[in-house]
Amino acid sequence: MKGTLRAGAKAGLKTTWTLGKVIFPVTLIVSLLQHTPVMGWLIKMITPAMGVFGLSGEAAIPLVLGNMLNLYAGIAGVLTLDLSVKEVFILAVMLSFCHNLIIESTVASRVGIKIWLILLVRIGLAAFSAILINLVWHGGGEAAKYGLISAKGAAPTGWFDIALEAFTKAGLGILQLAAIVIPLMIVIQYMRDLGWLNVFSEWFAPVTRMLGMKENTSMTMVAGLSIGLAYGAGVMIKAVEEDGVSNRDVTLAFIFLVACHAVVEDTLVFIPLGIPVWPLLVIRLATAVLLTIAISRFWRKPGYSVQEKGSFI
Repeated sequence: MKGTLRAGAKAGLKTTWTLGKVIFPVTLIVSLLQHTPVMGWLIKMITPAMGVFGLSGEAAIPLVLGNMLNLYAGIAGVLTLDLSVKEVFILAVMLSFCHNLIIESTVASRVGIKIWLILLVRIGLAAFSAILINLVWHGGGEAAKYGLISAKGAAPTGWFDIALEAFTKAGLGILQLAAIVIPLMIVIQYMRDLGWLNVFSEWFAPVTRMLGMKENTSMTMVAGLSIGLAYGAGVMIKAVEEDGVSNRDVTLAFIFLVACHAVVEDTLVFIPLGIPVWPLLVIRLATAVLLTIAISRFWRKPGYSVQEKGSFI
């Protein structure tokens, strides 16, 4: 038992270090950038394109905040605007597919998947879904009524306070990562040593086979669905190293999780916007399943290596 605990803790610390080397500097840089003209420049740059998605120009604010910072920042941006129900729903769908873009994409790239693929899938899903909803849904013109509005904290004043806030966010990000990943790796180690992972893989086998993956991707899928893309990347790294998950299956699992990760938390956080969350959940699940199955059917070649010409990663 002690050996299992030691091995799990060691794997958790190793994974925390691997991901922390990305999360800390990226969080620090992005936190500093939000107090510079960069945010305003990005908002100004994408404002003309908002009409394509059925959104007003000011909707660029939550999109930039959600992608540069996190999902909560994007939602806070929505709460400050007078938008229609349709606009709020479109923003919710876009932010579900594409948020915290810099940190999550950079961390997930540690699995071995190219950043360009991550960005292509996430931004592509957000844009395509928004355009489709705008074309299909002709209602929702009434003003949105937000259910709950969180109080904003005081903005930092002066570069010292800004730098302190940035370092604090980056440090807390690492602590949160460790608090999730280390216990998770210990649990996985116990499950592996007791043979439970094999049983779990058998239970989850019909789902993974339907999506075109082998059974040994089950822990990767469950981790991403429950705790999110960035933290799930830690389990992916472990799976690639110890469970023999192929490059193809890792890519398919990641494509599924890009569309549908942290599915409970990332859906419930939209409740303050006053929109029905069930359609949002259905859209994410259906998109993840259909997209993954389609790509797995197209990409049939077994043992498709990262070095081979035409590889997805």
